[in-house]
Amino acid sequence: MMKKRMTERKKGWLILSLSLDAFAGLGLEVLLAFWLEPMIYGRTMEQWNTWQSVLHWCITCIIWGSVAGYLLWSADKNYGLKLIKRDGDGTESLRSVKLWQWGLVIAGSACKIITSVMDWGGFKVYMEWKSRGPLLFLFQYIYYMFETALFTLILVFAQIAFETWFKNRKIPYGGIILGLTWGLAHIFTKGNLAIGLEGVVIGLLFGSLYLLLNRNLKWTYVLLFLLFVL
Repeated sequence: MMKKRMTERKKGWLILSLSLDAFAGLGLEVLLAFWLEPMIYGRTMEQWNTWQSVLHWCITCIIWGSVAGYLLWSADKNYGLKLIKRDGDGTESLRSVKLWQWGLVIAGSACKIITSVMDWGGFKVYMEWKSRGPLLFLFQYIYYMFETALFTLILVFAQIAFETWFKNRKIPYGGIILGLTWGLAHIFTKGNLAIGLEGVVIGLLFGSLYLLLNRNLKWTYVLLFLLFVL
């Protein structure tokens, strides 16, 4: 029994390391945006022209996509975590989601959208369409798709790790870790404490929605992407 516990403890740490690797993957953009590219272009990110911004998003998406692909491959090969399957993505079916769960998903989603509308003075997606134009809008939203993939993996791997340790499937551990990593990181990337604290709350909400959707990875990703951009 002791050997089994030690094995599960070690496995939990290794899976948690995948979550932290996903966060580190997101952080690679910081090196691009605040060090390498400003050094090459001779100007800060706020001063980039259209094609410099597009190139930044393309490079970032390639890096993030590579990180996400590697983490999914590693999880499958090393720990048997087949997060992506043809049927149900290796998670429970949406058909098993109860009515009260749908109610909480709708309520939580509505709160997130209302908060975003208040922060942006309108729907984020519409405001960015107006301010950026079609080309920048298109590439930025492709970029958002890859960002969503990585922060979803932060959440999922952390949830699996903590459930491996504590055997409790009702606590949104992944959301807590997401808030303390990706959420708090916005303090540094946005230079605003309030945005970072809001990110912590959003991380907890996203982790709760993942559990309410019975860990259906595909539809959790779709929902989190929509909530992220609306």
